[in-house]
Amino acid sequence: MADEAPVFNTTAGPVRVITAASLFDGHDAAINVMRRLIQSSGAEVIHLGHDRSAKEVVDCAVQEDAHAIAITSYQGGHMEYFTYIRELLDEAGCSHVKIFGGGGGTITPPEIRDLEKSGITKIYSPDDGRAMGLMGMIHHLMGLASKVNLIDEQRLSQLSGPITTGEMAKVGLLLTLSESATEDDFKATLDNVRSNNSEVPVIGFTGTGGAGKSSLLDELMLRILRDNPDKKICLLCVDPTRKRTGGALLGDRIRMNSLSNNNLFMRSLASRGSGSEISTNLDRAIAAAKAVGFDLIFCETSGIGQGSDAITTVADHSLYVMTAEFGAHTQLEKIEMLDVADLVVLNKYEKRGSEDALRAIRKQVRRNRNLFECDDLQLPVVATIASQFADPGIDILWQKLAKIVGFDSSEPMGIIGEAKGVIPPERVNYLAEISACIRSYHQANDEMAQKLRLVQHLQTAAAQVPSIAGDLEEQISALSKQVESSLETVAQLRELKHQYDSGEFTYYVRGKPFVVATKTESLSHQMIPRVALPKMSDDGDLFNWICKENAPGHFPYSAGVFPFKRTDELSARMFAGEGEGERTNRRFHLLSLGQDYVRLSTAFDSVTLYGRDPDRRPDIWGKVGNSGVSIATIDDAKRLYSGFDLCDANTSVSMTINGPAPIILAYFLNVAIDQQVEKHLQMKTDSSGYRGELPKGHNGFGLATIGMSGDKLVDTKTYEKIKQMTLQSVRGTVQADILKEDQAQNTCIFSTPFALKLMGDVQQYYIDNEVRNHYSVSISGYHIAEAGANPITQLALTLANGFTYVEYYRSRGMDVNEFAPNLSFFFSNGLDPEYTVIGRVARRIWAVTMRDLYGAGPRSQKLKYHIQTCGLSLHAQEIDFNDIRTTLQALLAIQDNANSLHTNAYDEAITTPTEESVRRALAIQLIVNKESGWTKTENPMQGSFIVEELTDLVEAAVLDEFEALSRRGGVLGAMETMYQRGKIQDESMYY
Repeated sequence: MADEAPVFNTTAGPVRVITAASLFDGHDAAINVMRRLIQSSGAEVIHLGHDRSAKEVVDCAVQEDAHAIAITSYQGGHMEYFTYIRELLDEAGCSHVKIFGGGGGTITPPEIRDLEKSGITKIYSPDDGRAMGLMGMIHHLMGLASKVNLIDEQRLSQLSGPITTGEMAKVGLLLTLSESATEDDFKATLDNVRSNNSEVPVIGFTGTGGAGKSSLLDELMLRILRDNPDKKICLLCVDPTRKRTGGALLGDRIRMNSLSNNNLFMRSLASRGSGSEISTNLDRAIAAAKAVGFDLIFCETSGIGQGSDAITTVADHSLYVMTAEFGAHTQLEKIEMLDVADLVVLNKYEKRGSEDALRAIRKQVRRNRNLFECDDLQLPVVATIASQFADPGIDILWQKLAKIVGFDSSEPMGIIGEAKGVIPPERVNYLAEISACIRSYHQANDEMAQKLRLVQHLQTAAAQVPSIAGDLEEQISALSKQVESSLETVAQLRELKHQYDSGEFTYYVRGKPFVVATKTESLSHQMIPRVALPKMSDDGDLFNWICKENAPGHFPYSAGVFPFKRTDELSARMFAGEGEGERTNRRFHLLSLGQDYVRLSTAFDSVTLYGRDPDRRPDIWGKVGNSGVSIATIDDAKRLYSGFDLCDANTSVSMTINGPAPIILAYFLNVAIDQQVEKHLQMKTDSSGYRGELPKGHNGFGLATIGMSGDKLVDTKTYEKIKQMTLQSVRGTVQADILKEDQAQNTCIFSTPFALKLMGDVQQYYIDNEVRNHYSVSISGYHIAEAGANPITQLALTLANGFTYVEYYRSRGMDVNEFAPNLSFFFSNGLDPEYTVIGRVARRIWAVTMRDLYGAGPRSQKLKYHIQTCGLSLHAQEIDFNDIRTTLQALLAIQDNANSLHTNAYDEAITTPTEESVRRALAIQLIVNKESGWTKTENPMQGSFIVEELTDLVEAAVLDEFEALSRRGGVLGAMETMYQRGKIQDESMYY
């Protein structure tokens, strides 16, 4: 029989724990696991989610009067972050609150010892996990937290006199007492602390689970505080207690972006066995909020059923929030709140069926209240879209509510229900269409191959048996007409093979001729073909090979988008970023020293990734320049890229940034323009703006305009000419893939629709200004893989995201041939068998879809991608062996014709790469490209049975995933139900 789980009791009820991931940290998988386990151990968990500042965490702990805080930190800066939380708690008079943390191997044993000496209760390490087990760590945390006495005499002595809304810790303690004290003790305490005897309106906020009550409440708070900046608001939000464990997830705070306003106080309450949607002592909590002087009190219930109306017993006025998913219209007749609510809110009005639902709700309210003569807009029924910024429906709701409670309100702006979906309704099934397109392509080609084979066999039979040749002639003639164009395709490949065998070939890129040798000579004096083509004689087999494979540079580009690799430029693009701009600039010059081509790849610190400025505030300061470069101004960017001519045809810059990508891209383009202004004016080199000595290879270029703007140095006409030339010359890419961020990495700073609008605006700018050499987005699977997805899921989700951008840009009126060349991709490469073919499958699906479904031209059909070797495969122990893994991954990428490649340094699992480790990582590429005879042939995987089998298997699996996404409403529809996140997390368990 299994041991019974320990029970953790406190003098004030269940243990209350705040959970969060640290500031600028999107790694929320671990804290989500931990908070579930803490809850299952009987705790009331107030979950804040990821990217939470020390002040947010502490304010929450104070208002919620928590026993403990549990935080994960995987992004560095943990020393400053944890100690700052301790400092803020102590300043707030909450030194009793325990602090727990974890960060896997990112927090070292010496750092753990220092943190625990600084007042952090416990930092759990991987060794603790091995020794105690997962539940052992949770029980250890709960045991220590349960020893905190929230209502000891010393704390209760704080409630001996009047308190006001500004004394958050005391208000929090009073609310704890409202849930734990006897009736007499609570009344006595309430009389002691009372500072207000005025009547305070209480608004009940109730509705079905998942209707968006918390998001709607947050939007209302923004409007209330905007129109009534001096009012003090209290939110009391109830979530259900689980009967089996006694724990509760109090998750409403995660939706409340308005809580940074000090005039807003929030307390999360668990129902604690009340048997209804409100807690047993909610009336006491309301009395406490009134006594300390709040001007307005909102009480949000947990999700309710049709016959529930408990909120009306404690609130003066009530709002009922629902969605269109209430079933048949007769179900409305059963909903009690439609009878009694002061206002009925139909939220998520952008969803299909909402217009009909609104009409039905209005009819039911009319019937219930005998309002048959009332105009629709005068009914107490409002349609809202809480997820939409500045939604007019919520403006109208607030206006109606303000009249009820006597508050000021602004006039509504816009028209209700004007939300426009990112993807037009008629195109929502685009992924299913793509899947059908690919399957139809293969089926048609298989049928054509059969006809070609039959023609060839009939011709052979006629030649071998002349007596039947006349009988076959008519059939051969009829079939030959059907396969005429296909025969021409086969003939073209045979001619191409003949040209390649000649030793020299000429091809064109953007009208520029490239003459290449088609063979290399080995040390054994053998002429090795750079591209090996099939020798099969069967027309059907050859046609099938052309349609599935074809030579590199030929549709469907399975083996690569260019006929031959460039021999004057390697595919290496090494990732770098740490400290201030100058420090990373020195690493860039080290990596490019002696290279004819400059390929820079920029890693930004987490502060920059979240669009924030560096600051000496401890929870920010610890992350400035950590695991990436800190860039806050254009001058920072000028120092970062100084010494490189960003308009040189041999220079290319990649920037891995997503949330604030449009801003950082603007920095980069301004730096490039100002460099050309500097060149135009022949300005004297001035390195005084560069902090430290210039590195070897740095010529001082790009520093003369620090502190100045190019448009102020030349006349407008000259500046515009330089600007246009720069925009048309600059090479590189910015990641800017917001869909992937929402699905896997979490560096989102805007809502998805607004972020997509920014992406579309940037792409339109590229079109308008003929920016042809710079990629406006790098559609990234790498971070999906690093979050735990297997290679098939990485590829499927990434391609699906790419096609979503295609659909969105087309919906804005952009021509596919004008934007598709500005799209690039980014994949991880591990050692799983499917990684062998990830690039070729991506190229084939993209090419066929772009040509056959979207009618795109050849340039738009060519998918170009960057590979970074797998971070998941790096081991923190025996790190020297990591180079072996990386070498095998690099070989896969190079032989599959990846357009650029980053090889991880062997020590990245434990530290920022050193100059020595980066040199070795770059050497891996040099050796594979320069010394390996295997890679002298540029299509070495073609003709392999296993590669062909893997290609077909992976492609079919990707198409199946497209169909799964399509059934959920496409990429954006699936994101609403967190399908991609759930799939990634499920697959991560296998790693």
